[in-house]
Amino acid sequence: MKVLVTGANGFVGNALWRRLAVAPGIQATGSVRTPEVARLQPLWSAVGELTPATDWAALITGVEVVVHTAARVHVLDDTAADPLAEFQRVNVEGTLQLARQASVAGVRRFIFVSSVKVNGESTSRGQPFHADDQPAPLDAYGVSKHEAEQALRELALQTGMELVIVRPPLVYGPGVKANFAAMMRWLERGMPLPLGAVDNRRSLVAIDNLVDLLVTCLRHPAAAGQTFLVSDGEDVSTTQLLRRMGAALGRPARLLPVPPSWLEWSAARLGKGDVARRLCGSLQVDITKTRDLLGWRPPLSLDQGLKKAAGGVA
Repeated sequence: MKVLVTGANGFVGNALWRRLAVAPGIQATGSVRTPEVARLQPLWSAVGELTPATDWAALITGVEVVVHTAARVHVLDDTAADPLAEFQRVNVEGTLQLARQASVAGVRRFIFVSSVKVNGESTSRGQPFHADDQPAPLDAYGVSKHEAEQALRELALQTGMELVIVRPPLVYGPGVKANFAAMMRWLERGMPLPLGAVDNRRSLVAIDNLVDLLVTCLRHPAAAGQTFLVSDGEDVSTTQLLRRMGAALGRPARLLPVPPSWLEWSAARLGKGDVARRLCGSLQVDITKTRDLLGWRPPLSLDQGLKKAAGGVA
């Protein structure tokens, strides 16, 4: 089976690429943006930016499955003049350009790595998102992923190309960046954190677990036409997560029991309200459909995933 992984040097794409590169019966190729990066691997090709004009013809010849991980990702403090338009140009129009060319080239299955942000930004505790819930994206990134999903479904109906959508929550692992990496560095340095009284619930997914599900979706007949949520199968509070991060690092978590309302108030005054809401709010996903339809189970526990992530802390 010949598989194309877009964004093969990204956090998710590279982990998937490395898994497929040693998988029996799979010939994996990858796309990246620049020739300099493409030279790092003989089976990577540079395609430039993901745009409505990108030419994929040379990369998708003979490909059976495309796993599309490349995207304009969600960023804090976006400086684009029109963030939604820029997300749509890349994540909707650029994705459709690839999918249309893939269908013409005879690609059998298109696996789209979307985002839980299509479901929404938060849940009430104990009321997780389900894969087939009515989408309710709120930010520009989530809206663009939702629009891409809708357009891909229409294309799949028109062409018969099989579509699989996977919506991960926060993905972590060796080399993870942003707030997750910052928290692990703070714990490694023994810094006290005012997060010892947060009683929320959040779902996460270790990069190895997400990759394992994507590999399952390459061939599984029941995956065609479906949307899946994915997680480690265990939801934790921010306080619990930090303590277990500390255990993975071999460092006791020094957590101060500051009331979450105080945290959110203080963060809002500093212009960091969004960060505080994510740390104090809940976002849970139900992976029952993924388990039942695919017979899939997360191969790594949360603690195993955190232990692997701890090995990559710099």
